[in-house]
Amino acid sequence: MSDKPVTAAISRGWRLWLVMLLLLLVALGITGRMLGLYITEQDFLQGQGEARTVRVIQAPAHRGIIADRHGEPLAVSAPVATIWADPAKMNLEHASMGKMAALLQMSRPVLLRKLSENRERRFIYLKRQVTPELASQVLALAIPGVHIDREYKRFYPAGEVTTHLVGFTDLDGKGQEGLELSFEDWLHAEPGKQMVMKDRLGRTIKHIRELSPAQNGSDMQLTIDLRLQYLAYRELKAAVQTHKADGGSLVMLDAATGEILAMVNQPSYNPNDPAQRIPSLLRNRALTDVFEPGSTMKPLTVAAALMSGKYRPETVVHTAPGYIRVKGNTIRDHRNYGDLDLTGIITKSSNVGVTKLALSMDPGAVVNLMRNVGLGQATTLGYPGESSGVLPYLADKQVVERATMSYGYGLSVTPLQLAQSYLALANDGVMTPPSLIRQSEANTGVRVMPTDVARNVRAMMETVISASGTGRRAAVPGYRVAGKTGTVHKVGSGGYIDDQYISVFAGIAPASNPRLVTVVMVDNPKGQEYYGGEVAAPVFSRTLSGALRLLNVPPDDWPKPTGQVVQR
Repeated sequence: MSDKPVTAAISRGWRLWLVMLLLLLVALGITGRMLGLYITEQDFLQGQGEARTVRVIQAPAHRGIIADRHGEPLAVSAPVATIWADPAKMNLEHASMGKMAALLQMSRPVLLRKLSENRERRFIYLKRQVTPELASQVLALAIPGVHIDREYKRFYPAGEVTTHLVGFTDLDGKGQEGLELSFEDWLHAEPGKQMVMKDRLGRTIKHIRELSPAQNGSDMQLTIDLRLQYLAYRELKAAVQTHKADGGSLVMLDAATGEILAMVNQPSYNPNDPAQRIPSLLRNRALTDVFEPGSTMKPLTVAAALMSGKYRPETVVHTAPGYIRVKGNTIRDHRNYGDLDLTGIITKSSNVGVTKLALSMDPGAVVNLMRNVGLGQATTLGYPGESSGVLPYLADKQVVERATMSYGYGLSVTPLQLAQSYLALANDGVMTPPSLIRQSEANTGVRVMPTDVARNVRAMMETVISASGTGRRAAVPGYRVAGKTGTVHKVGSGGYIDDQYISVFAGIAPASNPRLVTVVMVDNPKGQEYYGGEVAAPVFSRTLSGALRLLNVPPDDWPKPTGQVVQR
């Protein structure tokens, strides 16, 4: 047998083994390289992969706009930017680090310390809600690991004038106070999601597709008239400062619809400045603070007397000698008014007169009417922290309490509740629930007293503004005004405080065809003037003088022409 076939076979065997060895070495080399990359260069490869990858980012959406009845914005969302960093990717020795610190209004050591302490984190905020211009300047520095996100910031154009109504949001755009809080679900925006391609520096280089659309919040239109809001705020603030009062509230309602046209409080704050959001300034006093309404309840007591059928407007009540004893307690008038008809009782604000009326009627007559006009019950506004006030149930034998309630003691109301109770007197006996959100159809009113009773009491209340009444400083030139003053002692831990008062005026104008119902409350005025007719009534006069003209309400009390011809 020849040796050539054997030699050829051996040669082919060695070549096969050589090829297999080479393939094995290549496989081992590739595997070794993969293990090396995975073990020693994982962070580098992960960073490179993330820098050139497809990402899902949020598409910002803006919160719903809050506007007044004429569309004037009260709360809007303005586009801003947030600057954030990935400390793990940042070079703390970068030449532009000092420039970025200056743009962020930070010192370079503080910025470096913040980044160093969070070196293991992949996300930290550097500065939130900055202007787009500032964000562009930071981005232009091209510092690796620094990124910009677009979002929205809440802005309140009317500032402190509407803040107690509107409230404010936090940095994340969530409502914290006022309507921003109570209507969070309505105003809330839902960010969308987009798939994008980012480059090595984290910049978006391509929008691939939209995964879910951004859903903007729903807009809200209020019943507030910003013109009247500014006017009321200016006058209330001036009065609180002049009398060095602790605070105050003013509420203005549309007499026919119950819509809240203005609601202001003092002290206030600027919601655009987080530093001013002090807890003691945040509450809407017109809805949360309660007080005893005092003599402003006397028209309701007189209305209850007329509804009882026992009295007529001309009925005379004997109030001499100026005081009355009720179960060992003395109830006094300012002086002895003698015989007064029902109009005179309101004109002179006689405690004795309304006490005799209340005690002569069915025990529940007065309290039932007060409940029917909304006292002791929260309104339907849905406002956070709104108080329902206190209207106690009185047993028949609680004679003293029935007497004091007739002139506004022993119960508590908010300024809005007091204004609501006067709606029935202004609207010929029909009370419409107050509203704050603009609606296509007005709320349906409920009749709580006969038309003639409401008109008779309203006519009686006009005498309060006369020269012989307690509220003559509430007069509005050119218009007939019906109203009632109130002055009550503040209540402290030990009972009534002798030298602290709440001054109130509640009024209706024009009296012939009511358009506005307004309540002014000034808390603890300091000085010689503290009566409602001295402190609160002038605020009513100045506010209504401007409001009636802004609303183009025709005057109903112009002087009659004398018929004389003026020679020129």
